[in-house]
Amino acid sequence: MNSTDPSTPSSVPPARVLVIDDEPQIRKFLDISLRAQGYQVTLAADGESGLVALASQGADLVVLDIGLPDKDGHEVLHEIRQWSQVPVIMLTVRAGEGEKVAALDAGVNDYVTKPFGVQELMARIRNLLRNHGGAPEQALPAFDDGHLRIDLVRRAVIRDGEPLALSRKEFALLSLLLRHAGRVVTQPQLLRELWGPTHQHDTHYLRILVGKLRQKLGDDATAPRYIATEPGVGLRFIPQP
Repeated sequence: MNSTDPSTPSSVPPARVLVIDDEPQIRKFLDISLRAQGYQVTLAADGESGLVALASQGADLVVLDIGLPDKDGHEVLHEIRQWSQVPVIMLTVRAGEGEKVAALDAGVNDYVTKPFGVQELMARIRNLLRNHGGAPEQALPAFDDGHLRIDLVRRAVIRDGEPLALSRKEFALLSLLLRHAGRVVTQPQLLRELWGPTHQHDTHYLRILVGKLRQKLGDDATAPRYIATEPGVGLRFIPQP
């Protein structure tokens, strides 16, 4: 039985849909339409609040408008893809082929051109939820042991009261490890997530990156406090006791 189908028995939680759109009429219309189909709905009026909602509450699918007041939809999608593979449907008034190709290359799963029919959108949502093989996107974890504080929602890493300036790749690595805290993330998975499928044998990239990250966190590879190396396998974030 498909747990992402909102028509399944009430013992199965309803699929969660996050709508990020700055038009109040569209948000209201989608809220009513999605709830009528049994979905749980979260609404966001701009890109930043949408990112915070996804990170703090999680979602099974995101409906993302391309034209937002604070961030372009492509920028929001790029930030989502740094730490999440949640299915994303992009809403756009730009129907040109170049726009669609750019959206697909950026990691969008599907797109719908405005104005759209609600039945078509619902069909596309059902299709993505049915075909998405990963687990539902959960809220991002936080970490604070009194010395190091990691807040993935606000993209903040603070060591002994001082904010750390992490590169995009360093933050992506830390985020990936923290989201799997206590479990080993294999080298091929790390390389695939951080650099793409064509770099799964470039382990020297990972060695350099984890070395820089450890240095900024004040971690020691020989007596790790945060990031442990499982020789020949991968890396593991050490959870709080």
